[in-house]
Amino acid sequence: MKFNNLLIDIAEMIALVTINRPAALNALNNELIEELAAAFAGLKERDDVACVILTGGGSKAFVAGADIAAMQPLDAVSAAKFARNGHAVLNSIENFPKPVIAAVNGFALGGGCELAMACDIRIAAENARFGQPEVNLGVIPGFGGTLRLPRLIGKGRAKELIFTGDMIDAAEACRIGLVNKVVAAEELLATAKAMAVKIASRGSVAVRFAKDSIDNGLEMDLDRAGRFESDLFGLCFCTVDQKEGMQAFLDKRSAKFCGR
Repeated sequence: MKFNNLLIDIAEMIALVTINRPAALNALNNELIEELAAAFAGLKERDDVACVILTGGGSKAFVAGADIAAMQPLDAVSAAKFARNGHAVLNSIENFPKPVIAAVNGFALGGGCELAMACDIRIAAENARFGQPEVNLGVIPGFGGTLRLPRLIGKGRAKELIFTGDMIDAAEACRIGLVNKVVAAEELLATAKAMAVKIASRGSVAVRFAKDSIDNGLEMDLDRAGRFESDLFGLCFCTVDQKEGMQAFLDKRSAKFCGR
């Protein structure tokens, strides 16, 4: 598929996906949402991709939000459909079997904040800004903001950000747990790539199982989550990587994982 709004570069088992609508501050519209869905569906099947970095083109925005001009004329039915399409693609990113790192290089507002939250790890440039300002437009977050934000930062803080529509800087986002770390803008991609390369060097089956256990276990009670984790732990012992990893430890050498 040819992409009009995305750039994809693959090297060292890392896929760098850049949202490339800088003139529109990378705002989400239907075409971009469809392209993100297609891009992640394609990357899911690639054996030469162990980790994905998602970032925004230009220096101002990761994603400044959904395209307001495109949304303004929607009626209730078409608006709900637009939101469901957004949910579907963000769910596909959240459930992507390989780790996804958001390298937030500027504004991450509305749908942009929701997109970042669908990723596994968020690294922010010092100039990044976050917020769910939808109430300023007379609507609510529609791509999962009311669901993921309280799970990440707690219900009280999430309600404050959503009810006020306030924007926060990267340092505050890090303090409340919305992002993992903050770095200088010029170091953002290098930091994300270094983390992605480190993740890619680990046992990929184990990383995938760990992601599955964390994401699904959070929605279970501790007893069911414990059984789920135990089952995945056991399945690791069916893999070549487990044999190699433990033997390498005993041999005092670096493991050479094969992803099986």
